[in-house]
Amino acid sequence: MISGSDGGWEDGGDTGFTAGGTAPVLRDACRSAGLDPTGAELLRLGSNAVYRLASEPVIVRIARDPAVLPEMERAVGVARWLEQSGFPAARVPRDTAQPVVVGGRVVTFWESVQEREEYATIGELADLLKRLHWLEEPESMGLPYFDPHAKLASSLAGLDGISDRDREFLEGRAAELGKEYDRLDFVLPFGMIHGDANIGNVLRHRDGHAVLIDLDGLALAPREWDLILTAIYYERYGWHTREEYAEFVHRYGFDLMNWPGYETLADLRELMMVAWIGHQVTTSERFAAEFQKRMYSLRTGEGRDTWGAF
Repeated sequence: MISGSDGGWEDGGDTGFTAGGTAPVLRDACRSAGLDPTGAELLRLGSNAVYRLASEPVIVRIARDPAVLPEMERAVGVARWLEQSGFPAARVPRDTAQPVVVGGRVVTFWESVQEREEYATIGELADLLKRLHWLEEPESMGLPYFDPHAKLASSLAGLDGISDRDREFLEGRAAELGKEYDRLDFVLPFGMIHGDANIGNVLRHRDGHAVLIDLDGLALAPREWDLILTAIYYERYGWHTREEYAEFVHRYGFDLMNWPGYETLADLRELMMVAWIGHQVTTSERFAAEFQKRMYSLRTGEGRDTWGAF
């Protein structure tokens, strides 16, 4: 029997993407890989249903969107390449052919970092990013170029649960920021980025070292993109302390907040965050209230220090 909590995540309207709906997918995918799903724990249900197996240290991710197959094929390839490079990141079981598609869902298998979810430190995040940015990825890996315009446009186009007034505001703001972004003069080298570099994606391994997870978004882009989240988590929302941010800057070796393009990049990344919340508004009152709070901040410039972390 598969049991567990959804970890605060709720289903987003896909009637098949629930704990009950993903359980048969988990069962069949595990059996195809020679794994035992008995007693698996559902850790979260969002863009992915994430299960921890009880039988062995393996995490199973079931993607909500079937279109992510090429992305997950690349993520598995990235994980194997990073292991060969000796970089501390999420690992995939060596003898498991993946991804697999079961019931139209894309399923991947990952080695469990440890039995509980323990995050590493901001300083360790900086160390990992600095080390990642020094790596030279093989061309055969086929990393995509990160296009913030396309990413944001796609996200806004899929917003169904918000008002026309809010949608028009977001689209207008995206157009303004798009023009500003095209005029930015980036100073860090262009190359491989993680794409969602924040403290939530750095876990403490059971042997003590920090591990970078969520490898789906690796892409080629200005490295400033991998520094922006930590900066705005500190400067705009107060989710990091001054001391933590200072440690991050010291260990990475660059303070993004001193770069002239910081505000534009911060505004653009923030808009992506608000759009993500907008996709969740129909799932719970909590998300709906958070979306309205964030829209108020975008319109007035006030109240960012009250935003909830998700």
